[in-house]
Amino acid sequence: MSRFSFTKDKSQAPPVEPGEAPDGLGVATFAAGCFWGVEDFFRSVPGVVDVVSGYTGGSVLRPTYEQVCSGSTGHAEAVLVAYDTAKVSYEELLDEFWRHHDPTTANRQGPDVGTQYRSAVFVHDSDQERLVRESLSAVQERFGRPVVTEVVPATTFWPAEVYHQHYAERTGHGACHVANW
Repeated sequence: MSRFSFTKDKSQAPPVEPGEAPDGLGVATFAAGCFWGVEDFFRSVPGVVDVVSGYTGGSVLRPTYEQVCSGSTGHAEAVLVAYDTAKVSYEELLDEFWRHHDPTTANRQGPDVGTQYRSAVFVHDSDQERLVRESLSAVQERFGRPVVTEVVPATTFWPAEVYHQHYAERTGHGACHVANW
């Protein structure tokens, strides 16, 4: 049984290690620019149980938003998606990921620039890696430019500060960069 659970109040949320998932659910981690918009569009996918905004892929323990924004920690703004595998597949989540951002721009989505805004899929197991690579090949055929999305092993996921969670829902402000390809 996993020790982590998704809750509305993430102010005391512990980090999530690769392989941890709520019982009976799948977990996926995506980076596609500013996490506010990414969180918002994944929340609307039927079968998604919860989405947490946070930081992953870097070297600093317990990174803060200010540290990540500086570009010095190596972290990406990312989302951790918990989903019911009986209602939505990992492949369908990948389709949403590709559809809602430009995977051909390195370290940039819309007005957000820096390595913290890179396009990346943090894979939790070999099946996810295989599916991402197959999906990436298919997506590459749609673009005239190379897809620069990183496919890397999941690392510790640090939930962002509570004021970042459910941002679009709480504030009514839309996403930073969402694109429909």
